[in-house]
Amino acid sequence: MFRIKFVGGGEYVSESGEPISVYDAAKAAGVISRDVVAAVKDGETVDLTHEISSDCEIKLATFADPEGKKAFNHTASHIMAQAIKRLYPDAKLTIGPAIEDGFYYDIDRDEPFTQEDLPKIEVEMQKIVSANYKLTRFTLPRNEAIALMEEKGEPYKVLLINRVPEGEYISFYTQGEFTDLCAGPHLFATGLVKAFKLTALTGAYWEGNSKNKMLRRIYGVAFPNKAMLAEYLERLEEAKKRDHRKIGRDLDLFDIYEEGPGFPFFLPKGMVLRNLLEDFWREEHRKAGYEEIKTPIILSRSLWERSGHWGHYNNNMYTTKIDDEDYAIKPMNCPGGILVFKRRIWSYRDLPIRCGELGLVHRHELSGTLHGLMRVRCFTQDDAHIFMRPDQIRDEIKGVYNLIDKVYKMFGFKYKVELSTRPENSIGTDEMWELATDGLRGALDELGVNYTVNEGDGAFYGPKIDFHLEDCLGRTWQCGTIQLDMNLPERFDLTYIGADNEKHRPVMIHRVVFGSIERFIAILTEHFAGAFPLWLAPVQVKVLSIRTELNDYAKEVYEKLKAAGLRAELDDRNEKIGYKVREAQLQKIPYMLVVGDRERQDATVSVRSRREENKAIVMGIDEFIAKAKEEVDTKSL
Repeated sequence: MFRIKFVGGGEYVSESGEPISVYDAAKAAGVISRDVVAAVKDGETVDLTHEISSDCEIKLATFADPEGKKAFNHTASHIMAQAIKRLYPDAKLTIGPAIEDGFYYDIDRDEPFTQEDLPKIEVEMQKIVSANYKLTRFTLPRNEAIALMEEKGEPYKVLLINRVPEGEYISFYTQGEFTDLCAGPHLFATGLVKAFKLTALTGAYWEGNSKNKMLRRIYGVAFPNKAMLAEYLERLEEAKKRDHRKIGRDLDLFDIYEEGPGFPFFLPKGMVLRNLLEDFWREEHRKAGYEEIKTPIILSRSLWERSGHWGHYNNNMYTTKIDDEDYAIKPMNCPGGILVFKRRIWSYRDLPIRCGELGLVHRHELSGTLHGLMRVRCFTQDDAHIFMRPDQIRDEIKGVYNLIDKVYKMFGFKYKVELSTRPENSIGTDEMWELATDGLRGALDELGVNYTVNEGDGAFYGPKIDFHLEDCLGRTWQCGTIQLDMNLPERFDLTYIGADNEKHRPVMIHRVVFGSIERFIAILTEHFAGAFPLWLAPVQVKVLSIRTELNDYAKEVYEKLKAAGLRAELDDRNEKIGYKVREAQLQKIPYMLVVGDRERQDATVSVRSRREENKAIVMGIDEFIAKAKEEVDTKSL
C-alpha cells in the first residue's frame, strides 16, 4: 500500500501496492486536466508516464509552470532533431536542451545549415506533431547504449555516454522512428506541441570551447496554442524595434566597431547619459555612507594567484609582462578593494567599512557570445565591498537591499529576488555558512520581501541574493547582486581588532546595483526604446524656428534654456517646420519648442511633447523652464 498526495488537494491510495503512472493516479484522484504536461515528484520533475510505487507528493505542472515549460520545450527540441534527421541523415546530433525562452539543438553537419533550411525543417516538424507520436522512455546498460548510438552514427552521443561511470544505466526517449539519448522529462506525445517557430541560426563550439569544432545551433520556441505563439512573435518584433544596438547608432549614443569587437565606444550624447547615471550612483552612495575609491586596472600575477583568479579564471583574463614579471588586466575589482582595506589596522568600532568603485574590468569573452553592450569584453562594474563584523551582517544586507530597491524604482523597474544557498563544492565551515545564510534570509524576512530560494546555487565562497529586473516587454535581466564572501577574507588574512583586543576575521560583502554600466544602459535603452525620461535624455529640448527670420528669437530662447541648465539644441535651418518636428521626434527628444511670429511677439513658446506629438501648448519661456526643471529634479518618468 502507498499514498500519493497532490499539491493543491486530492490523493490516490493504492491498496494493492501495484505501480501506477502519474497520469493514471491523477486521473483516479480527479485532479488531471488537459493543460497538465509534466509533474514534480518530491522536488524532481518527471514525465506523466513516470511510474510510482511508494508514498510521495506530486505537483502537476502546466506550461505556465517552469517545470512544465521546460518539459514542453525539451520535447520541441526532440521534434526538431527528428525532423533534421529525416531531412539531413548525415547530420550529427550533439545536445538539445530547453532554455528559459525556448530550446535549441547543436548540430554537426559537413554542409552548414542556412536560413533557407529553417522553413523546410518547420514543415517536417509539423508532420511529426500531426502524427502525435507517443514519447517512450527506456534504459540500457552502458555498453548497449554505446552500441545503439554507434549503430545510429551519433559520435557525440557516444562521447557523452563514455563519460558515464560503468554500471550505470543510460536513458533514451523514442518517438516514431527517432531515438535520442536523454534524461528527460518530456511530454506525453508530440501532438501537444501545437505551435512552434524556429527563430535563429548561429554558430557554437562543441562544449563552448573554441579549440573544438564549430557546430550550427538552431533556436526555436514552442507553445500549447497558436495565439500564444502569435503574442510571442509580436513581442519579438517589438524587441527588434527596441534593439539597443540599432537605437544606439540611430541616436548617436554608442557603437562597437570591427576594430574592437566587444570594446564599446561611447559617443558624446552617450557620454551624457553615462555620466548622468554615474553621477546619480555617486550621489545615492554618498547618502548611503559609501566612500568612493579607484583601483588600478593592471595588477601583478601574485595578487591574482592569491585571490584564486589566476588558477580558476586565467582563460578569461588578459595578461601582459612588465619588467619581465607577469601582470593581468583586472577581470574583477575585488582584490584591489581588499588591498585598500588592508592599508591600515581597523578597530571593531570602525566597522562597517563601505567602499564603492566604478571600476573598469576586462574579460575575454568568446566572439560568438558578444552582443552589443549586453555582452562585452570591457565594462564598468559599479562594485562596492563592505567589510563588517558578523553581528552587522543583517543590518548591512538590509541597507544594501534598500539602496538597490530605491535605484530600481527610480527607473520604473519591477524585479524579483532570489536567495541562493550553499552549493556542494563550497568552502568554509558549517557554522559560517549558517551564519551567512541566516543573515541574508533574516534580512529579507525582516524587510517583508517576497523571494524564492535556489537551493545549492550560491557561490562556492558564500550565499547570495540576486535581483532580476523586468522590463516593459516582460523580459527579465539579472543585474543587482549581494554576495557574502568567506573566502577572500581568509585568503588575504583580513583582520580587525575586536573589543577583546584580539584579531578577528571580518565578513565581506560584494554587491552591485547596475551590474555593469554598459549593460544597464543597454537595458534602459530597450526599456524606454530610446525615449529616455527628461532627466536622462542627452538632449532635453530642441528649439525649432518656423522661418529663418525668427532665428534671432529662437537663439534667445535656446540661450535661456542653456543658462537654466537644460540640455538644448537649436534647429535654425531653412527647412519646413514639419520636417524639423519629425526629425526631432525620431531623435526621441522629450520637448520641442516651436517659435513663430506670435511666439516672438508674446515672448512665448509653443511646446510639443514627445508623448503628445500632435498637441501643442503655448506658455512663457520661464514657465516652461520651471516645469522642465521640476521634472528633472524629481526624476519623473
